[in-house]
Amino acid sequence: MGGGGQYPFPKEVWSPSGGWWSRPSNWRANTLIAAGGIAVATLGVWRISARNEIRHTQPTKPIPSANWSPQAREIGVRKE
Repeated sequence: MGGGGQYPFPKEVWSPSGGWWSRPSNWRANTLIAAGGIAVATLGVWRISARNEIRHTQPTKPIPSANWSPQAREIGVRKE
């Protein structure tokens, strides 16, 4: 069960995913670095979005973005 062992493969073939049977020794560190970069980018986009959010009319129901939007604090959006 499993399709057999590893077979010989051409060494001159390059693959962006690492090629045949790729298992880099530092995959955990690479994953943490990538996750950290995604988190930093998400936080940056979130902050820019919250800073630029504009509501032309006051919402009738509570909305989650009223917790972090500076404009919502200025106009006094109710959080119920």
